Amino acid sequence: MWYVIEGYDGQDVLAQRQAARPAHLARLHALRDAGRLLLAGPCPAIDAEDPGPAGFSGSLIVAAFESLEQAQAWAEADPYVAAGVYRRVEVRPFRKVLP
Repeated sequence: MWYVIEGYDGQDVLAQRQAARPAHLARLHALRDAGRLLLAGPCPAIDAEDPGPAGFSGSLIVAAFESLEQAQAWAEADPYVAAGVYRRVEVRPFRKVLP
């Protein structure tokens, strides 16, 4: 089943985000390579493609897992969690309808 994982950034965490990004992306690439990633990306903190020093307000990931518990465990092990980038993470089931 698909699950939405929303990570919400803390304040002034751009440097931590940048440092943890390679490890974060490696996990996303593993999901993609396994055919389990629908989409993933950051949410700019301002209305701009490149927010510069304003950074990001969080991230959105939609990926397939066998259960909500597995999705939550995967989310909790994210390098952004370990680095203190995310102040909270929410995981919910998702049903893709379109496209």
